Amino acid sequence: MNDQNPNEPFDELMRKALRDEADRIEPADALPEIRARAHSQRRPVARRPWLLTAGVAALGTAAAVGAFTVFNGGQNTANDGDAVAGPGTTATASGVPQSRTPSVTKASPSPVPATLPPTTSPAVKTAQPTDRGKPEQSVSSAVVPVYWLGQQAGVPKKSAARLYRTWSKVSGRPAEEAVRIMTTKQPQDPDYYSVWRGAAVNSVTRSDGVVTVDFKQLPKTTLDADLASVATQQLIYTVQGALADDSSAVQITQQGRAGQKLFGQVDTSAPLGRAQAADVQALVWITSPGEGSVTSGKVTVQGTANAFEATVNYQLTNLKTRETKTSFTSTKEGQKFSPFSFSVSLSPGPWQIEAYLISDADGSITNTDSKTILVK
Repeated sequence: MNDQNPNEPFDELMRKALRDEADRIEPADALPEIRARAHSQRRPVARRPWLLTAGVAALGTAAAVGAFTVFNGGQNTANDGDAVAGPGTTATASGVPQSRTPSVTKASPSPVPATLPPTTSPAVKTAQPTDRGKPEQSVSSAVVPVYWLGQQAGVPKKSAARLYRTWSKVSGRPAEEAVRIMTTKQPQDPDYYSVWRGAAVNSVTRSDGVVTVDFKQLPKTTLDADLASVATQQLIYTVQGALADDSSAVQITQQGRAGQKLFGQVDTSAPLGRAQAADVQALVWITSPGEGSVTSGKVTVQGTANAFEATVNYQLTNLKTRETKTSFTSTKEGQKFSPFSFSVSLSPGPWQIEAYLISDADGSITNTDSKTILVK
């Protein structure tokens, strides 16, 4: 660059210098090197240095606020769903042998999204396959929880219901099959029921902390607000239990479209989270023996209850001779879901086992579960 004129404007000198430097460079295929450099510079978000630009920081803040708005509703949540009932089990809707432990792996506990949709819901949109995420892996065999409704005793409203869990053996995609059982099968226990008749599940997919349950057809039944809320939780508990994931919110869609009014009451335009177990789950249930079991004369009854002063009452009635046995037992802890058990010798014949809670205020029965067995 010795031939440059010092009187030329600075910009022109710079342009000449750049042209001279470019003439010395021999072009080469640098794409592999560029890709290698880019790959080596990738880091997880958590390891990024603190010197972020203002634009990136603002974007992160907006995303966090948006997520909080979608998943944080007015109702508290609890990470206490499938664990509260312990390892016991009841009879299954599909009539398979009872299993004490589900075959799916339990996810680590994590914060749970809001139970109810936010008061301001996003506009109804059509979800594309990429929005719904990836389908579950298909398995040859798994034991999954399926939740049903049961009438709550001691409550004047006929529509007062609680969730009761059973186990079912499935093959294929566990959560999808669990929903299919919940919507099309009859529970073996005649005290349980479902209001999801007429619904037809299409797929269950997962993406970014949201599980999308897409239906070909949602149930057309209109329920009162309280029963509709518990029935919605029936689906959420079943899906999360089958996935062993009680932290992911559940988006309900019909043919890929969100925003339908489920049971004429529940807004499905936003993902829904798990309600407190104490608000929707049966406060006492018998987990063993299962409905219709055939046993010997020495029977051990197991269950779980959220009982005042840890007291669970029970009565066993021989349905043929009307012989009765009445007493009570204790849960391991009071005022929270905790296991109980008792053993009793029974004469041959059909027996009904009832476990129930009594109100400390007026002595009335507030919650109950029953099983009918045959003693040989």
